[in-house]
Amino acid sequence: MAKQDLDLDVEAERPAKKSGTLKWILIGVAGLLVIGSATYAALYFAGIVGAPEAVTAEAEAKGGPADAPKPPPLYLPMEPAFVVNFTANPNARFLQINLQVSARDSTVLEQVEKHSPAIRNSLVLLFSSQDPMVLNSREGKEDLRRQTLEEINRVLKGQAGIAGVEDVFFTNLVMQ
Repeated sequence: MAKQDLDLDVEAERPAKKSGTLKWILIGVAGLLVIGSATYAALYFAGIVGAPEAVTAEAEAKGGPADAPKPPPLYLPMEPAFVVNFTANPNARFLQINLQVSARDSTVLEQVEKHSPAIRNSLVLLFSSQDPMVLNSREGKEDLRRQTLEEINRVLKGQAGIAGVEDVFFTNLVMQ
């Protein structure tokens, strides 16, 4: 009988070992959950991740649903070419620029056409005030392109109440 009592004692100890292992597994899983939650909370408050509703609402506030692709850009050439005289530099006498404007909304391009005289006037004044030495560099041309975009949108805002031209492209630029 003593052997039977000994066997019972050994079997009684085995379930205690299993419950001890299970306890440590549960503690480990709980720890991982706490660390994961803390990491997510830190990323959420840092603005790196967010609730899907917030992302969708933010995208819609910027101009459309989050899944909607942007429409392709539309282009409008400003014809005829702009030709202006330089007076400040005797080495360069004139500037000729062909350009196109880009927008994603056809009504914006319609307004550009409608207010073309006012836009062309402002651009002639802008182009004729340039320093030809500055325009010899890529940076000078890029700066003029940026100023041209701002000037077109300024005139459109004043004339039509909109400013939707997204970009300007010089398709030809000649200085002599």
